[in-house]
Amino acid sequence: MKLTYPRKLAFGVGALGKDLCYAMISTYLMIYFTDTVGLVPLFVGNLFLVARVWDAVNDPMMGFMVDNTRSRWGKFRPWILIGTVLNAVIMIFIFRRPDLSGAPLYAYYSVMYILWGMTYTVMDIPYWSMLPSLSSTQKERDSMSVIPRIFASCAWLLMGAFGLKLIDVLGKGDEATGYAGLAVVIAVVFVATILITVGFVKDRSCYEAASGEKAQRITLKEAIHVITGNDQLKVYIAVVLAYNMLVQLAGGMALYYFKYVCGNEDLFPYFTTAASAAEIIALFAFPVLSRFLSKKQVFAIASFTPAVGLIALIVTGTVMPTNIPIIIVCGLLYKFGSGLTLGATTVMLADVIDYGEVKLGTRNESIVASFQTLLVKTASAVAGWLIGVGLTIVGYVKNVPQTPETIMGMRVLMGVIPSLVTVLAFVFYIKGYKLEGSYMEQIMQQLKSKREKKVES
Repeated sequence: MKLTYPRKLAFGVGALGKDLCYAMISTYLMIYFTDTVGLVPLFVGNLFLVARVWDAVNDPMMGFMVDNTRSRWGKFRPWILIGTVLNAVIMIFIFRRPDLSGAPLYAYYSVMYILWGMTYTVMDIPYWSMLPSLSSTQKERDSMSVIPRIFASCAWLLMGAFGLKLIDVLGKGDEATGYAGLAVVIAVVFVATILITVGFVKDRSCYEAASGEKAQRITLKEAIHVITGNDQLKVYIAVVLAYNMLVQLAGGMALYYFKYVCGNEDLFPYFTTAASAAEIIALFAFPVLSRFLSKKQVFAIASFTPAVGLIALIVTGTVMPTNIPIIIVCGLLYKFGSGLTLGATTVMLADVIDYGEVKLGTRNESIVASFQTLLVKTASAVAGWLIGVGLTIVGYVKNVPQTPETIMGMRVLMGVIPSLVTVLAFVFYIKGYKLEGSYMEQIMQQLKSKREKKVES
């Protein structure tokens, strides 16, 4: 099963559509709820957090279901397609303001947001679970892992650079109409790109189904053992949670920061475009750096450059808040590090799955990968909760000039807290991660021997 370049691209393009959807939710949903719909920030923050409590059960269960799926199309592609269609439809309803007010309006958005999270799980877990089934060598994995991340970063670049402008153009001055129109456009792109992925990419499970090979099913008890018995999965969880907290908190606060602290929301695209461009550059640089530096050295660069960028943004913003070149440089530093982290954690996911197979005797891509989806959404929820609670504490009032105390609180939420979190990610990594160098080569050799024996028998 040769992994050709067209197949790599077909897999990667699916990340463009799904991350356009996620970028719109992550970047604009909080401010859409508070400034356009008029929901109370504290309620929105609590909604984000409560939804993730359900996901703590829902996401691993989805991974369990995918790992036990057997069909002629494999175990990943059916769920990817079903989840995409459902998620795209729900997103349209989220950004279409209903003719409701008071408690019914709050209830409507609560239901829609929880459903959005559930349907995103149905699609995202099998998508990333497919990756280890496509690549079988460490070299191929390092090069393959960055392709979907590059497409994903392009999605965030497009949303950051053109999102506000498209909302204005599609709404013709009416924000609510603009958000609704953009949601429809993204939903169509989302479905179209995923159709390319499921139409042109076959993974190992498809060939097993075609050959009549019966893969081993896993019980719920065994699934729990997969989670608790993999020590490197725990490190992966800590690192990915901290990384996503950094991105979600800084990203969720960015529009508030430029709109209220800098006094000009038109600066937002400069920051986000530079940040997304740096992320793409870092993803291309990741395989190169990985050849010359150890994983720990690459991760050190990945962890500390975002902190430098965000702290510089806050410090310079006190005297030159509208200086575009400085904003661009800070954006470049912020996301260059996160781009390296994306590449590193994508490889980590595949390595953790392989390690689990050697240590526990079973290969469970979707159960392990379910944590990536859960952690991304958990970080988004915690960040949204912190933003909602933080804005309430510092006295934020929508669509009016903010007090000096409120502005200082926004600076802390935008720069200080995310910087502390990214340093914490490095501590988790350096203290616990061991899947590199000769040890990882031994893991890969054991897997190769196991599969060769299976073919011979």
